[in-house]
Amino acid sequence: AVPSGWVPRKHNEGRIEVFYKGEWGTICDDDFSLSNANVLCRQLGFVSATGWTHSAKYGKGQGKIWLDNVQCNGGEKSIDLCKSRGWGNSDCTHDEDAGVVCKDERLPGFVDSNVQVDEDRVEEVRLRSVVPTKKMPVTEGVVEIKYKDGWAQICDVGWTPTNTRVICGMLGFPHERKVNKNFYKLNTERQKHRYRLHSVACVGTEVHLAACPLETNKVNCLPSVEHSELTLLSSQYLCKSTVSLAFLSHQSTVRLKGGAKLGEGRVEVLKNNEWGTVCDDRWTLLSASVVCRELGFGSAKEALTGARMGEGMGPIHMNEVQCLGTEKSMWNCGFKNITSEDCQHVEDAAVRCNTPYMALENSIRLTGGRTRYEGRVEVLSTEANGTRSWGLICGGAWGTKEAMVACRQLGLGYANNGLQETWYWDSSNVTEMVMSGVKCTGSEMSLSHCQHHKTVSCQKTAAKFSAGVICSETASDLVLNAPLVQQSVYIEDRPLHMLYCAAEENCLSKSAASANWPYGHRRLLRFSSQIHNIGRADFRPKAGRHSWVWHACHGHYHSMDIFTHYDLLSSNGTKVAEGHKASFCLEDTECHEGISKRYECANFGEQGITVGCWDLYRHDIDCQWIDITDIKPGNYILQIVINPNFEVAESDFTNNAMKCNCKYDGHRIWLHNCHMGDAFSEEAERKFEKYPGQLNNQIS
Repeated sequence: AVPSGWVPRKHNEGRIEVFYKGEWGTICDDDFSLSNANVLCRQLGFVSATGWTHSAKYGKGQGKIWLDNVQCNGGEKSIDLCKSRGWGNSDCTHDEDAGVVCKDERLPGFVDSNVQVDEDRVEEVRLRSVVPTKKMPVTEGVVEIKYKDGWAQICDVGWTPTNTRVICGMLGFPHERKVNKNFYKLNTERQKHRYRLHSVACVGTEVHLAACPLETNKVNCLPSVEHSELTLLSSQYLCKSTVSLAFLSHQSTVRLKGGAKLGEGRVEVLKNNEWGTVCDDRWTLLSASVVCRELGFGSAKEALTGARMGEGMGPIHMNEVQCLGTEKSMWNCGFKNITSEDCQHVEDAAVRCNTPYMALENSIRLTGGRTRYEGRVEVLSTEANGTRSWGLICGGAWGTKEAMVACRQLGLGYANNGLQETWYWDSSNVTEMVMSGVKCTGSEMSLSHCQHHKTVSCQKTAAKFSAGVICSETASDLVLNAPLVQQSVYIEDRPLHMLYCAAEENCLSKSAASANWPYGHRRLLRFSSQIHNIGRADFRPKAGRHSWVWHACHGHYHSMDIFTHYDLLSSNGTKVAEGHKASFCLEDTECHEGISKRYECANFGEQGITVGCWDLYRHDIDCQWIDITDIKPGNYILQIVINPNFEVAESDFTNNAMKCNCKYDGHRIWLHNCHMGDAFSEEAERKFEKYPGQLNNQIS
């Protein structure tokens, strides 16, 4: 089965087609159900379906309509095991072609049965160090290719630096350097090698050895020294790039956002001091490799289209990028500037780069979970006598950011949850706490890179209070619409007799308590908040329905007690207006074209924000303000932070804060330079923080 059809919005949705008797054909939508969609999505390698479509939403197919009146229970391994009218027996037209929308999460270990394995194809390459070393990554040694159940070598007759560049790129390094040939000559004379590849002739821009001209199955390799004499560039600079997900040189004008692992993410470029995305028209592995090498990684493993790493916000800076593969920077490649008709953020380009193998996943494991994506965290620790053993992490300070690092180290994607108690996953005989006080920024590659106590100090030492995680291949990503805040801001002097409800909900500053109720007023800075989910999974509140709180003012339940912080800061960052912590009812107010709303607050409905939708809290809603009654005229910074306590996991927390320069003259207010926390260059952010304020209401 394959999803196909009119360029679908995403890679995980489309018209469904099945292959039978050497021919592709469609499925009619009569009696179609979510159970059918679940079977088809799993057959395609996705974990489940989130929806299905009728009436040829993804365009009409051609040729056969193979199946009609399909009725699956949902547990079948294949669509042909479900009840139907039989192959080719249908009373439909192509106007009734069915489509599916699959959850953007792959089944672990899924192999497409349509892919035939060619045993002569080079799939995997490794570097075998000939000098005993525990240092990672391995940067120098004998190059070997996976062959059958073992490893084989490459004959170096005619070997060139461009071949080395390709190998280095595959192994996650951007550059190559010369090697001490005499040392390797001695080594190869002592060992017997079996040569699998000969006459390799790479140009240097290939992303994989298999793309180079080469020969297999020659009997011997002459003359003597084999290409195994290869070394990769390993400077302090490269090693640093493997330590932090946030790695970026100060001069860099390209970055990756929204990825779970090192070296993957949505491509963003800096232009006129503002970060923007790249449109995926003509996006290829060659262009993706230029990005990867520019960032200090190897060549590109994948060039992803269709916002596979989430949609960006703000400008789209480049379109139709065409690199040769030799450029030092993507800005040296040919590209087109963007007009708004050309591209939208659903076409944001992304990459997965080859990165050096660090073996970090060998020192962490999960136990007791129902799937490999969840469980109690156990880490490998070295005792004083040098023996290594598994131990637990104290759950006391454990949270979402620590879980993000654990899931990254495990290679299991994003964190869904960081758990401080794991009594329900008690299946291991490991009981000793070996780490406590773990505090991560969220960008580290390994828990050992996070701050933690030198000596273990844990209040609750029982194993049931050890840390656990639930990981996921996808995550949500919330972003505030900064221009809307700037456009909608105004001041209102609201009479106290209209603010009883707001006072109950702590939406006014403390001085309101001593006011002469119901006489007088409060001065309120009002604005609209529009919060978009640009990630790859729905944003759902952490709390279950049983703990939602009824808010009489708003007439609905709030599922998150602290969802946003609203604050007015002085230029040095201290709070001048108390602001408040706003609780929210989360729902889909509007969605992009073709996306259906799933969540609504009315009638105790399910709460959340769907991918591609947004929740709008209008300026005229109670508590959608900051009480500035006690504020003197001056220049300030308005700051809004979404999901401030990291209660719900996201793929990227760096875009959760929004800031504006604010000028208040005692009567009117002006906002300027409203932007997400990560939208400006470092230089522009410094200028923003030194902003002297407007002298009048003219924007220069």
